[in-house]
Amino acid sequence: MDRLTAVRVFVETVDRGSVSAAAEAMDMSRAMASRYLEGLEDWLGARLLHRTTRRLTLTDAGQNSLVTCREMLALASDVVAQAGQGSAEAQGRLRLTSSPSFAVAQLTAAVVEFQVSHPGVSIDLVMVDRTVDLVQDRIDLAVRLSNVIDPNLVARRLARCHSVLCASPAYLERMGAPQAPEDLQHHQCIVHNAGFSPEYRLHRAGQWTTVAVRGLVTANETSVVRAAVLAGAGIAMLPTYFVGDSLADGALRKVLPEYGLEPLDIQAVYLSRRHQPLPLRLLIDFLADRFGGEVAPWDRLPLPA
Repeated sequence: MDRLTAVRVFVETVDRGSVSAAAEAMDMSRAMASRYLEGLEDWLGARLLHRTTRRLTLTDAGQNSLVTCREMLALASDVVAQAGQGSAEAQGRLRLTSSPSFAVAQLTAAVVEFQVSHPGVSIDLVMVDRTVDLVQDRIDLAVRLSNVIDPNLVARRLARCHSVLCASPAYLERMGAPQAPEDLQHHQCIVHNAGFSPEYRLHRAGQWTTVAVRGLVTANETSVVRAAVLAGAGIAMLPTYFVGDSLADGALRKVLPEYGLEPLDIQAVYLSRRHQPLPLRLLIDFLADRFGGEVAPWDRLPLPA
């Protein structure tokens, strides 16, 4: 048995969700793909997949083996590239996740530009407004907005995420603009209800102020918060990468512009530095170059007050 091919069949089966899909991707029959899987299980002495007529799931042994199998394929790819055997062009498939708002505003365009230079790399975008398990969800790279990262993962800082308090002109004309942080307690504030406290932390001249806020509208997705603000529902804290255009064209206005909000790191998060696939290394480097610098590209033009 060609064990490397068997490992590739296993990884493709997991990524594509079925033996048939893996066989088609690898240009072999389903029966042959099944034989490779059975041979790999015999070699490892453990069952890797639960197979039924409706679904396929990893066993505990399969879950534990998946990361190592991916590393084996990455190492094999690197050996071929370094030896000059075969094409030096990056090839492969990556699963990438981020928040939907960052994907819409920034990441999707970056991925498209990356693929122009690396057409052999296919990317599966998995956009959810929650922290996913990289192993369980078979994620190669997560772009996360956080100052705290699981110590079991590897992170590379790409940029800083700054936020502003903002509201629509119609809301401010109706309710008046807050003049001090304490005034926010008397306004409708739209907050993200998935893991965020209903409060804002603002700073000015090195002094921090925490204000508890309330509102009639909450949402579990940042784009919905933005839509509610644009509709005049109240005040919200939103990232500049997502509302820069709305601030520039006057659809939204800054609230308490002389106060700052705590920034977050935008980080590329992945499982391991060892045997990292070439496409993943190239993508991380590309994102760091595109989003990096002292100031993120979406913050390089001054926003109106």
